Amino acid sequence: MSTSITPEPKVAAVGSNRWFLSSAPIVSALVHLCVPMAAAFIVGAVYNLVNAGFIGSLHDTALLAAVTLGSPILGLVMAVGNVFGVGGGALMSRLLGAAEREPHEAALIKHVASFAFWGAVITGAVVGGVGLLLLQPIVSLLGADAAAAPATGAFVGVMLAFVPALAAAVCLEQLVRAEGAARQVMIGLIASTIANLIFDVVFILVLHWGVAGAALATGLANLGVVAYFAVWLARHSEHVSLSPRWFTLSPSVTKPVLGVGVGTLLQSAFLIVTALVLNNLAAAYGDGPLAAMGVAVRIAQVPEFLIMGVTLGVLPLLAYAFGKGDRARLSSALRASAVTVGGIALISSGLVFLLRDQVFSAFVADPAVLAIGVVVLTAQLVAMIANGFTGLITSVFQATGRALAATVMSSTQGVLFIPVVLLANLWFGLAGVIWALTVTEVAVLVVGLVLWVASRRAIDRGLAEGSAERAELALESADA
Repeated sequence: MSTSITPEPKVAAVGSNRWFLSSAPIVSALVHLCVPMAAAFIVGAVYNLVNAGFIGSLHDTALLAAVTLGSPILGLVMAVGNVFGVGGGALMSRLLGAAEREPHEAALIKHVASFAFWGAVITGAVVGGVGLLLLQPIVSLLGADAAAAPATGAFVGVMLAFVPALAAAVCLEQLVRAEGAARQVMIGLIASTIANLIFDVVFILVLHWGVAGAALATGLANLGVVAYFAVWLARHSEHVSLSPRWFTLSPSVTKPVLGVGVGTLLQSAFLIVTALVLNNLAAAYGDGPLAAMGVAVRIAQVPEFLIMGVTLGVLPLLAYAFGKGDRARLSSALRASAVTVGGIALISSGLVFLLRDQVFSAFVADPAVLAIGVVVLTAQLVAMIANGFTGLITSVFQATGRALAATVMSSTQGVLFIPVVLLANLWFGLAGVIWALTVTEVAVLVVGLVLWVASRRAIDRGLAEGSAERAELALESADA
């Protein structure tokens, strides 16, 4: 009588990226995964301010307007990369966890990584090509007037030419994070930011290429990111391959990747629409409210980035625990990240609220703008607290493969915000516009909690299946 021996997976070395996903203490895992993400977000925010300073040093308002008008295109391009990156990364982490009980599951990771990477590149090439063919209508659609149209066209045109690289960079960032390598992601993003600044100095201040130089700097910096992440994966990842020979259109790969990823595309699209509608309504009340909103958003960015570092950083840990069938670790990670999000939100918003006058006066001196800004900042901070828990719930759905629930969460804010802000503007005027986003964020959080309760049974069933298979594997190994 022959006995089949199932190969056991390798035990992750203490301190390795895989160990942080698999068995490290939850607090250590959260620090390893989330702190580098938050740091990268903050560095990116600082770069945006510095980049605006480079453009502003040219003393041409048309150039600043071009960068502002072209920012939705950049956001949409990033969303293309996230369609494949978020869905592919979540599936990869689940498969890495599942490989602990069934090692053969890891073989699928090469197909997932190749599909995600080349899907981002090919889709980016199509989007960029179509965008270049329709460049002038796009510039008009963005709202550029006669003075800003040439600069906007130059900025958007160069950016569209680099869409494949931009989308690939965003996608690879998610794939590297899926391996638990948050520190490597931080290194890549910060190095990219430094390279971008150097290119800005050369292209804008030395060669005087204006906004086209700014776009070229961004494109080249992202090409460097693609090279760094691709080399790191080739050298350090046991399971990932970006080779086209692993590319597949099998439903077992495409369905879970796109099912989760499409939600991020909808979310990005709705965020663009939300910003446009909010700015237009606020502008109707004069420059004061619009300036106050801009300052309030910048003040709230630091705690918001810290929260995003947690909600996005914990996703691979949740996905790995779910794929492994480790109910205790999934629950502990979710509980710890919720406490962290709540702590950051409450402490930071409390400090900012207590020092609101002093903080806001550092940006503006106009008493009228200051008075409006304090109200706007209060609304932003309340919205930030709700949005933090909403982001965490969305990460849970993405990590556990609940594609429909994740898509609903990603699109609900955009669907609700437009009618809420229009009615609030009609009924309450400027106060309604200011508080509309807050009301919407709270409503989305309620929707998320309802979906979470409704999804608990399916998530528990997936965990139970993973636990049963893991126990069966252990028994087989013991018998052997």
